[in-house]
Amino acid sequence: MSQITILLLYLLAAVAFMASRLPRFSARARPLFVIACILSATGIVMHAEALLSFVLPGGGFDLSIGNAVALIGLELAAIALLASLEPALRGMSGGMILLAAAATVFMGPAGDPAAGLQIAWQVRAHILVALASYGLLSVGTIVAIFALIQENRLRAARISAVNQLFAPLETTEKLLFAVAAAGFIGLTLAIVSGSTFVNDLLQQHLAHKFALSVLAWLVFGILLAGRFFSGWRGKRAVHLYLGGYLLLCLAYFGSRVILEVVFGRSWS
Repeated sequence: MSQITILLLYLLAAVAFMASRLPRFSARARPLFVIACILSATGIVMHAEALLSFVLPGGGFDLSIGNAVALIGLELAAIALLASLEPALRGMSGGMILLAAAATVFMGPAGDPAAGLQIAWQVRAHILVALASYGLLSVGTIVAIFALIQENRLRAARISAVNQLFAPLETTEKLLFAVAAAGFIGLTLAIVSGSTFVNDLLQQHLAHKFALSVLAWLVFGILLAGRFFSGWRGKRAVHLYLGGYLLLCLAYFGSRVILEVVFGRSWS
């Protein structure tokens, strides 16, 4: 029941955020924004409480694929709420809230809580850091997609009220690289912290995950270096970002699905 409530709160918040950016509702933009903030904040609190009970059942640690998706969704919702303080980003915030709403569908109990008791706190910390950085880079992916859509609309001279849902392209690109830098730092910490408790990459079924994560780290590093030294922007930068994110998706979700669903094995 709580998941349905969270889903509805997020959906209503997303609609309110987007409506506050449309000229048709300009006279009611502020009340809509306030309503959207209240709805999304309430949803975030309920989302966090529900997810906490699933991830830490009775002192265990149950981070299934569904709960991992829901955790990233929670981060998306929180970042969307913060981003909405900038009026130009409220349309984008609505899009992120919609994705957070979709993520709540996957939340639920799974796995063996007793097995979670065997996971050391260092491993738990590494997992949370990795997911936090993944969540940040997921936000960047949404920003990158917004940038591509906006650029295509501008090139095609499609000027309409829908354009109000998009921030200025320059603002969008600045946000993209800011998120990429924060996510890169988090990914660096995740790789370093992960290497401290990995004894045998092959025996623990982590070789593919580690290799893909390092490749993604290199792609994001090249992207940030290109931006800093050569001023990279536009489609080239966006496509490179999306390529790095795809590698990161394969590192976590792709390898985990193959191991757990196809082969019935785990990383530990």
